[in-house]
Amino acid sequence: MNEKTTNRCGYCAIVGRPNVGKSTLLNAIVGQKLAITSKKPQTTRHSILGVKTLDGGQIIFVDTPGIHQRGDQPMNRYLNRTAKTMLADVDVILFLVEAERWQKEDEGALEAVKKTNKPVILLINKIDNLKNKEDLLPFMEMLSSLHSFSEIIPISAKRETGIIEVENSVLARLPNNPNIFPDDQLTDRPERFFAAELIREQITRRYAKEIPYSVTVEIEKFEEEGNLYRINALIWVEREGQKKIIIGQKGEALKEVGRLSRIEMEKMFDKKVFLTVWIKVKKSWSSDESALTKLGYFD
Repeated sequence: MNEKTTNRCGYCAIVGRPNVGKSTLLNAIVGQKLAITSKKPQTTRHSILGVKTLDGGQIIFVDTPGIHQRGDQPMNRYLNRTAKTMLADVDVILFLVEAERWQKEDEGALEAVKKTNKPVILLINKIDNLKNKEDLLPFMEMLSSLHSFSEIIPISAKRETGIIEVENSVLARLPNNPNIFPDDQLTDRPERFFAAELIREQITRRYAKEIPYSVTVEIEKFEEEGNLYRINALIWVEREGQKKIIIGQKGEALKEVGRLSRIEMEKMFDKKVFLTVWIKVKKSWSSDESALTKLGYFD
């Protein structure tokens, strides 16, 4: 009689400073876009679960907001609190850094990781940007002196290099448990959540300076009619000037945001989408604790 194969299952947090590639890594692992991405830091505002079912078990990855030093505003405090709270509830931590770049915010993120006493796997991301891979060795030696990492894996989340090694390394360190989610489930977030995030992604990518950080999106209607989703979305900004910029001349800029968001939604949901987008001003919403709670930012 064959013995039952051990099945491992648990939670793994993806942690690092802002804009180091955490969301790109999550998307590469699950094979589908779950977390929005842009070149601007602090794009991720919520923790997102990505479920990866393998032959030997199931890994539940948690993409967290970047841990950063600017913690004086309610929104910044929320982002840091969300990231650090998740660390206490996981089995393994992936600590992500950028190849040959070590900054003060990396130090702050590592300090938070050290306090957990959890196995920490160091991932050195963006190795595809290196002209000479041998230049990575001194950087790896420096990082090795900072903490007793369980393993160090060079990767490129963008090119999906090293992803299988990451999955195997995490799975080997998870407890023996049955799978928590069905094999075909990729996340715990509803489609309504992703609709809002895809609109925010287009704004974040399209506009510079402070506008991406002054925008949030609320889904007012999400209805299914056969193979069609009818979605009404409300974009909140903090000032009239921001509203005018996003709307653009004769409303063309807002129409383009809506068009690109709809295309991304149809890819993700595999349905036709009828999207209506409005924009309103809610002064200083990102600095107002009660407004943040109403808009879905809470512990």
